[in-house]
Amino acid sequence: MALVDRRGIVAGWSRAAEGLLERPADEVLGRSVLRLLAEERHVRLPEDGEVVLRHGDFGTVAVRYWAQELQGSGFTLVLAVGSGRAAGAEQAEAVFRALLAQDRLGFILRDADLAVLRTNVLPGEFGGPPQVVGSVLSEVMDGADAARTEETLREVLETGRPLAAQEQHVRSFRPPHHEWSLSYSAVRTEDHEGHPTGVAVFLTDATEHWRAAQRAELRHRASAGVGNSLDIERTAQEIADTLVPRFADLAWVDLADAVLAGEEPPKNTAGGDLLLRRVAVRSADGPWPDQLLPVGATVPPFPDRPMVREVQEGRTIRIDRRAVEELLGDPAHVRLAAPEGGHSLIIAPLFARALLLGAVGVWRAERPDPFEEDDAELLTEIAAQAALSVDNARRYTREHRAVDSLQRRLLPQASTTTRVMETTGSYVPAEAGAEIGGDWFDAIALPSLRTGLVVGDVFGSGLHATATMGRLRTAVQTLADLELAPDEVLTQLDTLVARLAAEAEPGHRDTVGATCLVALHDPVTRCCVMASAGHPPPILALPDGPAHAVDLQPGPPLGVGGLPFETATVDMPPGSVLALYTDGLLRRYAPDLDAATRHLADRLSRLQRSEKRLPSLSRGLMAGGDGTPFLDDAALLLARPSALAPGDVASWEFPAEPDAVGAARNAANEKLTEWGLEGNAFVTELIVSELVTNAVRHAGGPIGLRLIRGELLYCEVTDPSNTQPRLRRARTTDEGGRGLFLVAQLSRRWGSRYGQNGKTIWAEQELVEDFPE
Repeated sequence: MALVDRRGIVAGWSRAAEGLLERPADEVLGRSVLRLLAEERHVRLPEDGEVVLRHGDFGTVAVRYWAQELQGSGFTLVLAVGSGRAAGAEQAEAVFRALLAQDRLGFILRDADLAVLRTNVLPGEFGGPPQVVGSVLSEVMDGADAARTEETLREVLETGRPLAAQEQHVRSFRPPHHEWSLSYSAVRTEDHEGHPTGVAVFLTDATEHWRAAQRAELRHRASAGVGNSLDIERTAQEIADTLVPRFADLAWVDLADAVLAGEEPPKNTAGGDLLLRRVAVRSADGPWPDQLLPVGATVPPFPDRPMVREVQEGRTIRIDRRAVEELLGDPAHVRLAAPEGGHSLIIAPLFARALLLGAVGVWRAERPDPFEEDDAELLTEIAAQAALSVDNARRYTREHRAVDSLQRRLLPQASTTTRVMETTGSYVPAEAGAEIGGDWFDAIALPSLRTGLVVGDVFGSGLHATATMGRLRTAVQTLADLELAPDEVLTQLDTLVARLAAEAEPGHRDTVGATCLVALHDPVTRCCVMASAGHPPPILALPDGPAHAVDLQPGPPLGVGGLPFETATVDMPPGSVLALYTDGLLRRYAPDLDAATRHLADRLSRLQRSEKRLPSLSRGLMAGGDGTPFLDDAALLLARPSALAPGDVASWEFPAEPDAVGAARNAANEKLTEWGLEGNAFVTELIVSELVTNAVRHAGGPIGLRLIRGELLYCEVTDPSNTQPRLRRARTTDEGGRGLFLVAQLSRRWGSRYGQNGKTIWAEQELVEDFPE
């Protein structure tokens, strides 16, 4: 910078001028400005242009200059700059003007305080919130968004490291409320000495791409997250969880009561009562607001309006809060339906096979931007897909309940109590998503106060397994009436299962089979004989003692054939508990079956000390374990024997002689008198006489006689013969053959069973304690 008077004499010389020409002021001041020219001129220079000046003693420098007369002073101010810098400044100005003229590329020049100096981001000229000269970030966008953006820009300002393609989600806090997604880059600006002066920010609008990506992600989440369970309520909750918080602030799912029961909802396209119940909710802020309709409540009827009929017909509606208030009318109903601050609502029907299964509703309350039409289309798409999942869960629920009902009807009553045995059975179906299997249990009262205990598990699941279970249970009861030993029962069952497999279709023969455990308890001997066909061993808990698995060698599963079944005998003192179970219960305790058996035994031992009632003990065992859901159905049978007083059993042995008949009759009559059962004496004498007579004539000795007093009076005669007794009707001309016929007529029921050394014929009578005089 220089001052030149009217004569062209230099009157002022700046330090920058000294540096530009390397000529100190004392060499220039008081001399003609024309002497600075590399080529001296004797004419006046124009007001601006380019010239070559002398540089130092021998050099030259080209400059661009501008001259401006200072009014009223008689001096002219001359500004000069090197031609290279001038050209760069012009180019920069051209670039700057080009950036400001862009309508698709945003440009913001900010100073060191991040206030706007120049920008083309004005209302209507670029996507995103408008930027006003002099404004800072917190004045144009939400505080959280502004803080994140300012942090990144200050890092650029302080470090000088440029920022490239940074994504930023921006929300405006002034009406009209909008959301944008911007991709921005930033570089630091510096002066000619390298000092930072601010940042230059370049923006591109990525809102449409961002929204498309959000919609695609939500579709993917809905596809992957909804329908993973065949439980209806869990499926409904998956729908709500998918929509909040990514799409809405609150979401609810209502389903028809019929759907929850597994049935088809009624076809209703008129009236405002949608016959729905709230099943699932989700709020972005945490708990579901208290004033809104809670889970489990019935949805109140709506007024019969066109938009309600649209939902009934399978169409989605999008309305604001004012429309909701006008539709409902009743303020109490509005409070149940509309959250505080909720301003935009979409209701999409769950429509499948022309049936309204339910509806999905979403509210925006915290988010200021309302739902748009593309949001309604997206929710419609998600609801249509979710409706298929709900319908699949509904149909599964119907089939599951039908099979479960059949399974439970085929099982015996849960608890039985006799004079010498108390039993409790429990059955738990598999959790939702798994089919019903063929687990069963049975407690069979046998003659002479004996009890048969059975638990089994049919291979496979579904209706086929349940039907097979019913056939096997019927067969076990039939075989029990034959009074076969446990190993013989399993042998007969093995043959039956092999026959069932042969009847099955070729592709399913390998899937027909079962495991089974049969135990027989005798209260007189206090022993329990058992055999297993591939089934886990039972657990015996002694009174006030430990519990352990019975040492029982299992045979092959039913249907394999070719191998015998071994028996084991354990003492069961009164008050002990025998637990028979299926592997579905074990898997709840541990994946490893041996470890699970130990855990189950430990829990049985602990519970037995505190729980005296078998039902409570059964519930405690079923609820134990590590909380793993029942992925397979489980059956549990608990048996606790009671003491049979020694005086309630009387036994004698006689030789196979004619006098044995009278001796046996007298012994029985004396014992009945001792028991106060004189009313049973006449019938008992006849039964003893006939059975002992047959033994003397046809079987030989020794002959055993045993009387047992329980709920009934049991009379048993044992002989060494294995000949099957046969009941027949004698002709009028026959001299004999009426013995067993008389026994059958006089007793409540009769039968025979075989042991290792002969057979036992038994007969039951009702107790007659009051003898008429």
